[in-house]
Amino acid sequence: MDAASFYSVSPDYLTRYGLNQPEEPAKENDGSFGSILDTAMNMINETNDYQNAAESAEIQFALGESASTHELAVAQQKANLALQYTVAVRDKVLEAYKEIMNMQI
Repeated sequence: MDAASFYSVSPDYLTRYGLNQPEEPAKENDGSFGSILDTAMNMINETNDYQNAAESAEIQFALGESASTHELAVAQQKANLALQYTVAVRDKVLEAYKEIMNMQI
């Protein structure tokens, strides 16, 4: 797995699940660690796809295969927003982990 994929998540996830309009058949979410991990990994893979699409759009534009700067900007912005969201989620997860580790039992 690409290490860079741990730093990216998709804003489409927010749109899809924030509006309660899942594209895929809804799975039963039992709140277990496995289901949370699966969701996180799906979000990471989706963001990695955005990063790859943006890189591909940059290469096509540089080679002259695409003359649309608008499409290039859209692909780059999607990738950037997905990356920012992933970093924010990662920071919150690390903060929660530190809080749990500092708890006294």
